[in-house]
Amino acid sequence: MQTLTSLLALASTASAIQGFNYGSTFTTGAAKQQSDFENEFTTAQNLVGTSGWTSARLYTMVQGGTASDPISAIPAAIKTKTTLLLGLWASGGDTSFANEILALKAAIKQYGDDFAKLVDGISVGSEDLYRDSPQGIAAGSNVGVGPDVIVRYIKETKDAIAGTGLEKAPIGHVDTWTAWYNGTNQPVIDACDWIGMDAYPYFQDSMPNDISQAKSLFQDALSKTQQAAGGKSVWITETGHPVSGKTVGQSIASTSNAETYWQDVVCPLLDSKTNLWYYTLQDATPDTPNPSFGIVGNKLQTTPLFDLGCNNTKSSSSSSSSAGASSTASGSSGSGSGSSASATASGSSSTGISGGSPGGVSSGQISSQESATVTPTAIAPGTTGTGSGSSSSGSGSGSNGTFTSPAPSSSSTVPASSGAGLQSGAYAAAFAAIMGAIYAL
Repeated sequence: MQTLTSLLALASTASAIQGFNYGSTFTTGAAKQQSDFENEFTTAQNLVGTSGWTSARLYTMVQGGTASDPISAIPAAIKTKTTLLLGLWASGGDTSFANEILALKAAIKQYGDDFAKLVDGISVGSEDLYRDSPQGIAAGSNVGVGPDVIVRYIKETKDAIAGTGLEKAPIGHVDTWTAWYNGTNQPVIDACDWIGMDAYPYFQDSMPNDISQAKSLFQDALSKTQQAAGGKSVWITETGHPVSGKTVGQSIASTSNAETYWQDVVCPLLDSKTNLWYYTLQDATPDTPNPSFGIVGNKLQTTPLFDLGCNNTKSSSSSSSSAGASSTASGSSGSGSGSSASATASGSSSTGISGGSPGGVSSGQISSQESATVTPTAIAPGTTGTGSGSSSSGSGSGSNGTFTSPAPSSSSTVPASSGAGLQSGAYAAAFAAIMGAIYAL
């Protein structure tokens, strides 16, 4: 088996990007405004013990509370010199995606080169393939779409930016590593310039997953994704370990284990100059989800909950086994963020979020063809999009309100969003069961 170092050498780029995932709403369902994004971006840039966190991954182009107005994270990024991995929500139906395209075109027209020069890339969808899989459906996840739809939406996105300042922006798709390892999704890989991988060893409870195993589990996920990618660049779009919350399998949520994960997985990623968007800066906004992945608490501040330096030699088994006997129900957890869950190749399904990201889009964007109009008019407050946050809520980038997700199985949990908004790994529990099946391949 290849070492993590050798795998990262394959994934590295000349100039690596470091950032966090940002939802479009708070846990209350209220839409974030420009000042909110500015505060988050500035905090990320000034975190104590680390540096270089100057990129933001978004899950939607649409501002919360509107149908197709550009998200206010864009002017916030321009003001704070934050680069952007743009996201177009792809599981709300053709009308919803048309609104994403409208918002993208409007942003290009409104902000011009000031916007274009900050774009690291464009992601068409987030864990849609997992949510459309038999396992994702059985897990009770929100609607997803198949590879044919994602491929079509990628083409529509390329057509939309042709002849604009974003014409050369690399376009990809974000999904769980299990989705990429599923051969039926090859058409999406073929259509992408880069591949976005979400992986959360914390949720892989169908196999030994205490913190001492996290590095090897992540390494295997990356190896399988790179194998499927066929030489295309693999960007780490979501990964992390919770600072608090329930124990999943043998993996304990704690600041100590989050620091171990940072040392064992994140620091090598940073050293290798691999594009990385960590999950997450803050997900207690203000309610604290279970589990919670934010490296800061419910108070936005530059002092993190654990040491972010990469010079430590902290043992990766420091606090991993005290709850090792906790349930390892098959397929109870997964990886990913936002409203999607981890993808699967085969095996039983389970409920939960796929990783650690909160919600990212509004309920209107989640529901297929909810609106017949494609205009930048306000949407009446309603349920917000789902995410990987707590099972009870996961705000999204759409309208205000709260979203009550389908009741998960007793063995799974869906982490709440770090800034809310549909984010790519909203159903972690489904991930683990699937992983066992993949390992058997």
